[in-house]
Amino acid sequence: MRFILGVTATLVVLAVGGFIVVFTGAFDVAATTPHWPPTISVLDAAMRRSVQRQAQAVVPAGALTEEQARRGYRHYSEACVYCHGAPGRDPADWSGGLYPEPPYMPDVPKLWSDAQIFWIVRHGIKMSAMPAFGAHLSDAEIWDIVALVRRMGDMTPEAYAAYGNPPAGAPAPR
Repeated sequence: MRFILGVTATLVVLAVGGFIVVFTGAFDVAATTPHWPPTISVLDAAMRRSVQRQAQAVVPAGALTEEQARRGYRHYSEACVYCHGAPGRDPADWSGGLYPEPPYMPDVPKLWSDAQIFWIVRHGIKMSAMPAFGAHLSDAEIWDIVALVRRMGDMTPEAYAAYGNPPAGAPAPR
C-alpha cells in the first residue's frame, strides 16, 4: 500500500510541477534556445520512428525518372531550396533561425527511403517548420520532388544548375 501511495504522490507532484512550468511561462520556447540533449534524442527518435511507420503505407510510384527530377526542380527551387539548400546553393540566411535546423538536402538520400521522403514532403513534420505540401501539390508533383532529392546525394553544383535549363532539343517553356 505504501508503494502505491508513493507512486501516486510522485505522479501528482510531477503533474503539478508540469502545470506550473507550462502555465507560468517558465518553459523557454525560443528557437534560439536549444533543447536539452535528452529532449533532442527523444524528439528525434519519435520523428524517425513515426516517419518509418507512416511511410510503410506509401506505395512507391515506380522508378523515378530524369524527367520527374526536372519537373521536381521547379517545385524545389520555388519552395524548398531556401531552407534546405542544394548542391552549390546554401540555404537562405534566415533559415539559420529555424529550430531544429532543416537538413541539407544533398544529405537526405542517405537518411531516408523514397517512400519516407514522399511522406515527409506530403505530410510535413510538426514543430519543425517543415510544412505539409500535400495540401498544395499533387502526389505526382511530390514524386517529382522525390526524384530530384534522390539524385542530389551525388549531384555536382553544375548538374543541379543544369536542371534549371531545358534539356537539349526540348521545346521552350511557355
